[in-house]
Amino acid sequence: EIITIKPGATQVIHVRLSAKEESLQEVVVLSGKRRYRNKDNPAVELVRQVIEHKKHNRPEDLDYVSWQEYEKLKFSLINTPEQLRKNPLLKKYEFMAEHLDTAGQHGMALFNWYIHERTADVYFRKSPEKEKKKIIAEKTINHGDFADPKGMNRYMMHMYRELDIYNENLQVVTNQFLSPVAYTAPAFYKYYITDTVRVGDTAVSVELSFTPRNKQDFLFEGKMLIALDGSFAITKVDLSPHDKVNLNWVRRLKVTQDFEKQANGRYYKTKVNTLIDFGITRGTTGMVGDRTVWLSNYRIGVALPDSVYEGLAVEALTPSVQDEGYWDAARPEALSTSEAYIYTSVDSLQRTRSFRLISDLINMASSGYKRITPGIELGPVTTFYSFNPVEGRRLRVGGRTTPNLHKNIYGEGYVAYGLKDEQWKYFGGLVFSFRKTDMFQFPLCTLRVNYQKDTKIPGQNLHSVASDGFFGSFKRGVNTRWLYNDVWNVEFMHEFRNNFTYRVRMINWQQAPAGSLVYTRTDEEGGGVVQSLTTSEASLELRWAPREEFYQGRVYRTAIRNKYPVFTVRGVAGVKGVFNSQYEYQQFSVNIFKRTFLSQLGYTDIILDGAYYFGRVPYPLLTIHRANQTYGMMQRSYNLMNFLEFVSDQHAGINVDHCFNGFFFNKVPLLKKLRWREFMTAKVLYGGLRPENDPVQGRGLFEFPVNEEGVPVTYTFSRVPYVEGSVGISNILNFIRLDLVKRFTYLHHPDVSQLGVRISGSFDF
Repeated sequence: EIITIKPGATQVIHVRLSAKEESLQEVVVLSGKRRYRNKDNPAVELVRQVIEHKKHNRPEDLDYVSWQEYEKLKFSLINTPEQLRKNPLLKKYEFMAEHLDTAGQHGMALFNWYIHERTADVYFRKSPEKEKKKIIAEKTINHGDFADPKGMNRYMMHMYRELDIYNENLQVVTNQFLSPVAYTAPAFYKYYITDTVRVGDTAVSVELSFTPRNKQDFLFEGKMLIALDGSFAITKVDLSPHDKVNLNWVRRLKVTQDFEKQANGRYYKTKVNTLIDFGITRGTTGMVGDRTVWLSNYRIGVALPDSVYEGLAVEALTPSVQDEGYWDAARPEALSTSEAYIYTSVDSLQRTRSFRLISDLINMASSGYKRITPGIELGPVTTFYSFNPVEGRRLRVGGRTTPNLHKNIYGEGYVAYGLKDEQWKYFGGLVFSFRKTDMFQFPLCTLRVNYQKDTKIPGQNLHSVASDGFFGSFKRGVNTRWLYNDVWNVEFMHEFRNNFTYRVRMINWQQAPAGSLVYTRTDEEGGGVVQSLTTSEASLELRWAPREEFYQGRVYRTAIRNKYPVFTVRGVAGVKGVFNSQYEYQQFSVNIFKRTFLSQLGYTDIILDGAYYFGRVPYPLLTIHRANQTYGMMQRSYNLMNFLEFVSDQHAGINVDHCFNGFFFNKVPLLKKLRWREFMTAKVLYGGLRPENDPVQGRGLFEFPVNEEGVPVTYTFSRVPYVEGSVGISNILNFIRLDLVKRFTYLHHPDVSQLGVRISGSFDF
């Protein structure tokens, strides 16, 4: 019965409640503390039933299923209303601070500054298995240069990825949490039956509470409702990590999932909410990210044509822009007043001078470039001053363009001068994009042309434009063997939406030894000191990175690590006689990268690489293995190997870097309060040099470099590989990683460091 309440009128409403009796079974209450046990625990037995039946309670168990999705992602500053209004940043934007969101915040307020909405149709087929998401429409706030909307959306969708409670592990921000209904969960969780809930007249669910055995591990605590209709399906679940979990920058995290019974009698997700409060300490202003996904209109068992499932797993239909009437109908819940105000206030915000200044400072801090005009940036600022033994003090100034100057042409360049060698160095390059989208928007199709005249350390990345900069100037050991390089580079790169890429490159490279490095032939006829070496190379590189995602900036992008391997194959051919090239040779190389997630034991990064050269060439054209004499920890270099120490024409290597994510430290009473994380690294490299390329056995090649005492400083591998390993501690001050590195082989080489401490930094949750 519906009763109308009239405003201003006096009404008396009588509500009569009917009595209902319930018969309770025997309850046994035991005094004293008892040790928690899985054996004979009805809560654990119930969880085991959920685990046993979870395969049948997932839509993936159906031959065909489809549904519709609407998702909303918003970001807000959070604090008390008084503190937000006093915030010096928000004082300048009173027109926005007037629309604080205080609903349901328990005394806190939200200053909404970003919102993204999306509707999509999702289709699943069991055999052959394929899930397809077709994005119907998107609506996003664009803050201009303050934040790139496409890049931000991609990164946030990675952090707030789809969660399935029935999976073994749930990826929350950048860490894996063991699901409370994983097969191994009873060994890590404690379970308690805390209530019985009746829905309607017949449906009965049990409320099951769970908590971690070790509160520092990547585990959840919370409650779930389990249907007692024989399906043992989860009908609702609330998840939160314990306050003591080793998470960075996260003050509060809560995941809620609701399930409803569908036409086939099974319970499927209808609403998922993930809320994360980012901040350093409680009581200070933080940032809240709130993502909600509504799932509706399940169609079960309806077979669709194969064409529906073709193409990429996620595709956007065109046009993707819809009018406001579409969004009013698509939203399961109307936007709040403060959420709706974001769309109308963004233009006013971008016109304020202070906002543009803040945008400029954030851009410089994140990219290293200072904006001069909307289309030109100066930088990187860390390369303005550096020093090395060859150039002495080095001064450099450079810059680049942005899509604001031209959408499909990108330029960059710099000029540098060494005060000791009194020589100018410079670089200039252009990139032409054949796509109609932004220059660096995936997938790319570009032509790059550049010229560089500069110094390099032998064995370091020839194609790198960025210099080590000021911090890379500090190096250990002897660092006097350098090169002057003149390099012309022409490169065409084409990416495909299936994450396959091919790259064709032509290089003409003239290198001249510098510092204490001298090129000397081994034979007398035509021998002696060689002033320079010129080669022309053509190369083809094939790369496949399944399901790779990026954080997409305006003029750069950063790959987001996932569980899928990345394969790179490269073939290089040196062509004699072209642009004064002096040698003919071929090289074939393979590189494989794989991140493996090990749930509670953290994750492992593995790099496998190998190469083989065909032809007879002097050692500067072979593989000079990447050494690192800085005090920074570099994953893809050998951190206790000296520059120019090892040369090969064939090699294979493995690099293993494992993060335990605090698995051991979290169980030590004092250490667990520091929230440190353990690392272990092992690097093994083995190679060889055929007699035809060995200057000791062949004539007409370049002698290996020697030091002032005439002792060789460049070697080939003997019967043992080069091996180094390290143990490290990361998350020091939430950012710093320190490694103690040990070198195990070739300790008799001159100027070798057997032990060293290396530092690095990374932003991780």
